[in-house]
Amino acid sequence: MSEKFDINVESEVGRLTGVIAHTPGLEVANMTPETAERALYSDILNLSVVTEEYSQLIGVLDKWARVFKVGELLHDILDNSRVRGGLVRRICEAEGVPDVADGLLALGSRELSRVMIEGVALEKDNLSRFLSKDRYSLPPLHNFFFTRDSAVAAKDKVLISRMANRVRGRETRIMEAIFDFHPELNARTVNPSRLGGGGSEVTIEGGDVLVVSPEILVIGYGARTTRQAIDFLIERFKGLGGRQHIVVQELPESPESFIHLDMVFTLLDTNTCMVFEPVIMQTHHYDTVHIHIEDGRVVSIREEDNLLSALGNLGMELEPLYCGGRTDRWIQEREQWHSGANFFALAPGKVIGYGRNNHTIEELSRAGFEVVPAVDVVAGKADIAELDRCVVTIDGSELARGGGGCRCMTMPIGREPLP
Repeated sequence: MSEKFDINVESEVGRLTGVIAHTPGLEVANMTPETAERALYSDILNLSVVTEEYSQLIGVLDKWARVFKVGELLHDILDNSRVRGGLVRRICEAEGVPDVADGLLALGSRELSRVMIEGVALEKDNLSRFLSKDRYSLPPLHNFFFTRDSAVAAKDKVLISRMANRVRGRETRIMEAIFDFHPELNARTVNPSRLGGGGSEVTIEGGDVLVVSPEILVIGYGARTTRQAIDFLIERFKGLGGRQHIVVQELPESPESFIHLDMVFTLLDTNTCMVFEPVIMQTHHYDTVHIHIEDGRVVSIREEDNLLSALGNLGMELEPLYCGGRTDRWIQEREQWHSGANFFALAPGKVIGYGRNNHTIEELSRAGFEVVPAVDVVAGKADIAELDRCVVTIDGSELARGGGGCRCMTMPIGREPLP
């Protein structure tokens, strides 16, 4: 058995040491136009192209940090009979098919972990099921390769998300079980559903939570994360004592490309960020609220001009780079739609994102980021450790149509502390 991995994330850009990812599989192919809408997609994806593009991301991550694969982690914990029985029955009860549990528990751990993600076929053994248009009793987890959403590592704890859409509830149950029971992960979980935050109005997803520093969280609220969920976190921090700053950024309710904060704002370096200007840089266009918690109470709560101003007041001066460039609003909107603001930091000043967003990549290049194709990194033709600032680009003709970028597809569980 490998040495236990201690969960510790105190920033968005500290050198990555551990990350959880999930390679898209048949759960992505098992989708029709009708089920795509139910699964929160606007289109169906081509798995062969998705696989080729995703291999560039995972190839870069493998060269940089320890990569934990969801399928392997799930298989490992399903070897534990106590975990196996509890998890399977919880999921089947939650999804309204308790009669499926016994059949699933008769499967081997490898097969069980596969069907829990790819979907459990509906057995047509009575008239109602025979006439049903559904193909699955447990639907495929079409969104699971967006591992960012289902849990958030902050310092040495893992916040289990409470998803806004029921179709993604199984993802959080699987991730909670992995963090609670996998022998290689040293983690402590915080689950709102188990700690008085289980009301339907309490939803929070990882794409809305940025761990800026040990004392600063930036949280988006909008379509997926609610004010009630942020209130839950405020109460948790009050109970812990010490000091915590939460900067809350309101997001537009539509279009769907604004579902999470990291679709309009990500950190690239200790002093640089990527922004979608119409949402982030406009003064009082969307609410920005700074909440200061200290010694068990809210010391102050006040409105700020915008997100960068709020962080500047906390001593974090950030130079904004613009998604889509600085001159054409239409180009900004087009590139934001395809996750042009969604970058994932491998280390300070070393980020990875979609190469398709040409104007965004040019903006990074002008700011001193060397542009490095991911295929060159994977092939050993480029070593990003030897570069100062760089942006590693992956192909995104198909992946981007799933509605997320490189930050969405990665859940960091370990980063080195910043100086």
